[in-house]
Amino acid sequence: MSRISACLIAMALPLAAAAAPESYTFDPVHTICHFAVSHLGYSTLWGRFDKSGGKITIDRAAKSGVLEITVQTASVSTGDSDRGSRPRSRDEHLRSSDFLNVAEFPTMTYKSRTLRFNGENLASVEGELTLIGVTRPLTLTVDAWKCGPHPVSKKEMCGGNASGHLKRSDYGMKFLQTNVGDDYRIFVGFEAYRD
Repeated sequence: MSRISACLIAMALPLAAAAAPESYTFDPVHTICHFAVSHLGYSTLWGRFDKSGGKITIDRAAKSGVLEITVQTASVSTGDSDRGSRPRSRDEHLRSSDFLNVAEFPTMTYKSRTLRFNGENLASVEGELTLIGVTRPLTLTVDAWKCGPHPVSKKEMCGGNASGHLKRSDYGMKFLQTNVGDDYRIFVGFEAYRD
């Protein structure tokens, strides 16, 4: 092999490596799914799911990728876990068959169909949410996106915020639908480290 050929191959290797898809694993401590819903038309009730995990694979050159996240439904929290003199707390009620039915459906999953980019930044994720056994399309708008080395550990990471809307009745949750809103706003803050 000539010196010129060897030099060209050596120069092309970093470009090929940069174009390869990169996989990241969500950091469960810094990835939280929040929701907001109207409560009796008076106020907005906020809640979150404290346990989730997943992966995202990004091909920056092709502007494509795959995302999958799994949420433990029993980790739902609205700040009301103390039942006091009531038969159950709000969080216990949300775990029941009236809402999330965590005994039968311990997880919900979101799987992407398409990742859309605006330049170098992830702009939206078109995918499907499976919740209490029903799978429906759900698009998340990526409101913030950043990749780079973690300022302390120096490990390569990506993170951001995404938001979307869903109707709980589309997933079969119809209990108190007219009182406790049907339209849920979804907010996901996420950080993921490169594998």
